[in-house]
Formats: sequence, structure tokens, C-alpha cells
Amino acid sequence: MCGILAVLGCIDNTQAKRSRIIELSRRLRHRGPDWSGLHCYENCYLAHERLAIIDPTSGDQPLYNEDKTIAVTVNGEIYNHKILRENLKSHQFRTGSDCEVIAHLYEEHGEEFIDMLDGMFAFVLLDTRDKSFIAARDAIGITPLYIGWGVDGSVWFASEMKALSDDCEQFMCFPPGHIYSSKQGGLRRWYNPPWYSEQVPSTPYDPLVLRNAFEKAVIKRLMTDVPFGVLLSGGLDSSLVASVALRHLEKSETARQWGSQLHTFCIGLKGSPDLKAGREVADYLGTRHHEFQFTVQDGIDAIEEVIYHIETYDVTTIRASTPMFLMSRKIKSLGVKMVLSGEGSDEILGGYLYFHKAPNKKEFHEETCRKIKALHQFDCLRANKSTSAWGVEARVPFLDKEFINVAMSIDPEWKMVRPDIGRIEKWVLRNAFDDEQKPYLPKHILYRQKEQFSDGVGYSWIDGLKDHANKHVTDTMLSNASFVFPDNTPMTKEAYYYRTIFEKFFPKSAARATVPGGPSIACSTAKAIEWDETWSKNLDPSGRAALGVHVAAYEEDKAGKVGSGSVDSLPQKLDGLKEKIASVA
Repeated sequence: MCGILAVLGCIDNTQAKRSRIIELSRRLRHRGPDWSGLHCYENCYLAHERLAIIDPTSGDQPLYNEDKTIAVTVNGEIYNHKILRENLKSHQFRTGSDCEVIAHLYEEHGEEFIDMLDGMFAFVLLDTRDKSFIAARDAIGITPLYIGWGVDGSVWFASEMKALSDDCEQFMCFPPGHIYSSKQGGLRRWYNPPWYSEQVPSTPYDPLVLRNAFEKAVIKRLMTDVPFGVLLSGGLDSSLVASVALRHLEKSETARQWGSQLHTFCIGLKGSPDLKAGREVADYLGTRHHEFQFTVQDGIDAIEEVIYHIETYDVTTIRASTPMFLMSRKIKSLGVKMVLSGEGSDEILGGYLYFHKAPNKKEFHEETCRKIKALHQFDCLRANKSTSAWGVEARVPFLDKEFINVAMSIDPEWKMVRPDIGRIEKWVLRNAFDDEQKPYLPKHILYRQKEQFSDGVGYSWIDGLKDHANKHVTDTMLSNASFVFPDNTPMTKEAYYYRTIFEKFFPKSAARATVPGGPSIACSTAKAIEWDETWSKNLDPSGRAALGVHVAAYEEDKAGKVGSGSVDSLPQKLDGLKEKIASVA
């Protein structure tokens, strides 16, 4: 991940303005510590802070077309850049950067080329021939981007809010799957997949099609010129990412450069479910496993810095971002600059525990659509900003465009949780990788119940956060919250505590508006709370809040140690599952 900042159409083009752009771009340097670049053309500025993943020696940005009339600053990875280059043989490329194709595609196709890009990206392109510009963000919003407007009529774009919030009168989150065009005067959506309409699909479930789509998604993300690894919590999603990556690593170009030993990383409190399961999967796969432990106090001490970097006051996001933030620092210290991660599966396949209560396939499917559309405000934001805070890039195979198309075209009846036939959450994915001849994972890991990251690192992490907030937020403070914070009023002391920290860094009303609000149960949308009348009385984003669904024991022994529940016992009930389902489905 890199950091980009673009200011277009400002009145001032003096040396003082150039110095100000450099100063603001420096606020993004954690994202790209390897090199800084700045392109100035009259009253337009494109700045870039580079994290070198592909072509580290010559791929510095901004990037250009042949005569430098088109300049582009890009944050992201274009996985199909070699294929695209083949169709651009009449163009001369200056670097080996995967992002250089953007300048040439624009030269060839104008603004209508965004859907050709297979990857995660946010970019701003300046065409000096007519002083027009475009900006675009990837389909799901894996890569962050903000847009703002100055009082002088300038338009600003930045990877993080902190680079434009002081200088813009108004700003907002740039919507995923959209393009901004100065010629056409505003935003329009370029990403229009079939699932976006939320109509219920009817394609029969084919486990091999789903498996192949995911394997392809992992393989294309092995593209790197620097050392990489996999974040491995031991849950289904991260374990499948690690297993598939390992199977294909030996034949990849990456292995010829860095070897075929896969590095995996896990973090948790002492005795946490993730540490135990992660270690077991790593042993099974034979990876070089790195296990990091943190204490509740370590996490609490990092909260302010975490909120500054991730730019949100959402409770779930902060809970999960903190251990990921701490782990990323450790990962960077080992010389690793890129990791694969398992975000997105739960949204696409209905993996959160509250999906057990979905009343029918229509509501199940509509909720998955709502969750995918909101990913850029939650899990994508967390995964990107928690890692990029330390100059590490996170890639997410489950959010591959083609995998999403395949998974979201499946008749949601197959995704529904069916306890009567032993079909648990994300059964379609578990079943697709349940290979008896050449197992991807041990059976009990393949069928391990969902743990949200903030739960899996150790249940006492959340309790510790709540206790800490209770010491800093009084009952009186919370009772007056609606007057202090009339927008998105915090309903708990924990939420109030995070909000006060956020407001210290980002005091403008526009900053507050970038964070979504509304009630949630176990990471649900507000709409899904209607599925169970008891949920409205137990609003908490933790997976444990899905009462009657989470079967792992939540226990604390008398010494106050973390009770991890029995990870091993959960999947034993599922032996022979496929045979039973086959006889019913």
C-alpha cells in the first residue's frame, strides 16, 4: 500500500503551496516509506509516498505515458498488468510497475477502462493536454480514498483523511466502484455486477467452480518482488488462504526469488483460541510460523494511535484493528512488506453467526449484499490501515472480483445455515475444500465455528476494553452523550471513549460523517436485527452476542485467565457431514 495525495485546480501555485503539499503528503509516509514523488503542472499537484512491492528499483511514482502529458499517482496492485501490457504493445513502458498500465490504458481508451483493471487500487490521473482529471477506486473499496473540496474551488484526493481534513472545507469517503471525472462533472459508478441489484440468484452450487475461483484469486496475489507471508488465525478463512498459497507457491515466480517456505503470522492474548488454532494449522501445513502475544494493557496503550491511523470511532473496527496494528509492527520488523489475509468471506458467504437466524434465502442474500457494499467502512478499512500504519500491504483474495461474482451467483438456499442436516455457516466454502484424497486442512479446522478477530485473539480483550472505558467515562457523561455528540450518538461507555479520541484528531463534522452508525448485533446491519426480537436488547458487535448460536464456551477461570472454549470439540459433530447432506439436499 502506498499513500497518494492530489490537489487539482487550486488558485495558489507558489513555492509555499508546493511546500504545503509536501508537508501534507508526509502525513501518509507511514503507508509508503520507500520513496516520495511529486508532479506539479501549473496549479495541479500529484504526490506519492511509495511502498515498493513490484519493481522496487524503477517503479517510483507518479507514473507517466510516453511524452509525460498524462501523469498518474496510484495506490494499489494491478494483478493482470502483464495481460494488459500485451494489448498495449504500441506503447512504450518506462518501468516494470504494475500500475503504469493505467496511464497507457487511459491514452488508449479514455475514461472507460476502469473495469479492465483486476486488482485493488485508488488513483488520480491528470491529463495535461486539456487539464482534465479522473480519480477512481476499486470495486469493493479495499484501497482507501477520500475526496475533498477547498474554498478556492480545488478538488482534493487522499489515501487517508488526515492528509486533507485541515485544508478542505468539505470532504467525504470516495465511494468504492466509482470514478470521478472533471469532464463529466462528478461521480459515477463503473462497477455494476449482477449481485448489486440484490435480486436473488438461482445458479446451482458447484463446489469445484467455487474452489477454482478462490484458488485463482490466491494465485494472482502471489505477485510480489518482496518477502511476504499470510495472516493465520487458524479460522477457516485465513487457513484456506495459507493452504492454497502454499500449494501454489513452489511453482510461482515469487518462489524463484524468495524460496518456497511460507511464513505465517498470528497474534493473541496468552491462551487465546487463535494462537492455539493458528499454531495447529501452521504445524499441519509446515509453514514458518511466527506467533505474537500481547496483553490487554498493550492494546489499551495503543488505542489512541490506532484510532489516529484507522480514522474511525466504530467499536468493532477498533476492537479488531488494535491487535492487527500491533501484529503489523512485528511483521514489518521481520522484513516482510506484504501479507495475504482472509477478509471478505463472511460478508460474501454469510459467515457471521447472526446469519443462523436469517428467516429465508431472500433476506439472507440481501444482507450479504448490504454487507459487501459496506466493507470499505469496516473490514477493508481495518485491514488496510492497520497494516499500512507500519508500511505493510494486505491483500484479500476473497474480495477478488471474479470470486465474488461466482460466490454471489449461487442460489442462497445453499448458503443458509441448516442445523437439521448439520450445515453450519459457510458450508459451501467448507464443502468445496473438503478433499478426502488431498486435504487442504484438518477436518476440525475446516469446520471450526466462526470467531470474529476481536474475539478470537482472546475473549478478555473485549472485556478489558470495556473495563478501561468504564474507568474513563462516567454515567453522567454517557447520559449527556446526545448533547455532546448529537450525530451518531455513542450508546455505550466504550463507544463514548473511542469517540472522544477520534474527535481530538478529527474535529470537523465532515470527519464524523465518514463513520457509519446504527445498531448492530454480532456485526449485523441494522436491518438484520429484526431477525430475532431478543437481539434489540443485547446490542453488541461481538460474535458472542449472537445468543444461542456461539457454541464455544465463554469462560474465565477463577484466576482470571482467558477461557478459550474447546476449539477441538466443535467439529467432531461434523464427521460424515457430507454424506448426510448429500442424502437430504
